[in-house]
Amino acid sequence: MEDALLIDWSRAQFALTALYHWLFVPLTLGLAFIIAIMETIYVKTGNVVWKEITKFWMTLFAINFAIGLATGIIMEFEFGTNWSNYSWIVGDIFGAPLAIEGLMAFFMESTFFAVMFFGWEKVSKKMHLLSTWLVAIGSNLSALWILVANGWMQHPVGMEFNVDTARFEMANFWDVLFNPNAYSKFLHTIGSGYVMGSLFVVGISAWYLLKGRDVVKAKKSIVVGATFGLITSVFLIVSGDESAHEVALNQPTKLAAMEGLYDGHGRVGIVAVGQLNSDKEIGDKSEEFAWSLEVPYALSFLGFHDMNAFVPGINDLVYGNEAESIESAKSKIEKGKVAIEALKTYKEAKKSGDEAKAQTALETFRTHENYFGYGYLKDEKEIIPPVALTFYSFHIMVGLGSWFFLLFFVILYLSMVNKLDGKKMLLRLAVFSIPLGYIAGETGWIVAEVGRQPWVIQDMLPVGMATSNVSVTAVQTTFWLFAIIFTVLMIAEIKIMLTQIKNGMEAH
Repeated sequence: MEDALLIDWSRAQFALTALYHWLFVPLTLGLAFIIAIMETIYVKTGNVVWKEITKFWMTLFAINFAIGLATGIIMEFEFGTNWSNYSWIVGDIFGAPLAIEGLMAFFMESTFFAVMFFGWEKVSKKMHLLSTWLVAIGSNLSALWILVANGWMQHPVGMEFNVDTARFEMANFWDVLFNPNAYSKFLHTIGSGYVMGSLFVVGISAWYLLKGRDVVKAKKSIVVGATFGLITSVFLIVSGDESAHEVALNQPTKLAAMEGLYDGHGRVGIVAVGQLNSDKEIGDKSEEFAWSLEVPYALSFLGFHDMNAFVPGINDLVYGNEAESIESAKSKIEKGKVAIEALKTYKEAKKSGDEAKAQTALETFRTHENYFGYGYLKDEKEIIPPVALTFYSFHIMVGLGSWFFLLFFVILYLSMVNKLDGKKMLLRLAVFSIPLGYIAGETGWIVAEVGRQPWVIQDMLPVGMATSNVSVTAVQTTFWLFAIIFTVLMIAEIKIMLTQIKNGMEAH
């Protein structure tokens, strides 16, 4: 009971930190490039209005950057405090990209951030512009290395298990770096940040137009924001398709949960909208949905680039499907227990000096090594993540992404034909779409992380084996402390930003 509580509270604390951190990161990723584009226009045209516009958005960027930094640092510390077993077992691999992120990206963006923010009258126009672009590039490089680490957790490659130290060790750095799951995740994640930055600029500019303030600057900002948003929305859709393909290949349980698919078959459609049957259980014969609208063949095509492709469902993955060569979870668990026992025998034999027995045990372990993590699961149904949370989060994310594309298209078109004035309903929708952007980003991460459960390293290390040996009380105490601190920081950011926005673009 104590162990289960520790796992739950450790997961809750990390989820809290990650969700708060992701309130700040996407705006940093997107707004940095929008600011760089605006300053480039200023340097090219010499129009001082663009300088004032850039300074305004740069102030809001700085507020977000400073507060977002705190949550990111705390999250990295939690790997040592709450997840020390995880850090020990995979630290050789996971730590490398995080170290490179600190050395290559973070120092670059923080160094040139000072020049960007304080160097307007101290360096040349071109040097200042270069600093702004380097901050944008640095922030995205930070995302690259962090997502390389996260992508490896979703699809572990380029490593081998050292039986003597009981650790995963890096065998090929380039396999880790160019892991298809890592780069598809990176592209999709930064794409969501670009869309968030665009929503922020478009929404706040729309507020100025509704109030009749700073109209010229707001219109110029809205054109840049909507153009960047429209382009990156397309990029987000394309990268989302590639990300879904990687999930289909490497995380079939996540894909099944994303679509609420229990019984696999060929020519599977995507549920556009629907309500899950709350009484549905793994293995029963009840309907999957209370109601749904489906796009025919779409899941087979997007997942496997073949409209006739078989997509395994939850029941296939739990109980196996001989016709499709899908092994049951029960079989994997049994093989995993053999691997665990073989590793234990190997260590005992090595300690006693029985080399023959150690070699036999090692051969047995290597035969079943890929199932090692399954041996720690108690029930075959544990391999399936929370279906309802994953399903609804995925469909909210996709639905909102479609809305953002439409919003950018309509606003950009009306701006180009000079018919945006007076479109109060559309401008209000733009303002209210700012929080929707955050919801879309958070639900995307819920799909990525909740959909991978029960694994902290997909198929290799279950969450229950990754925690630290600390008291539940300590984790509970820090959970509530962090919840208070992060909430205060978020409220502070919102209040400071609202004050700056109310002061108007002229104040900058």
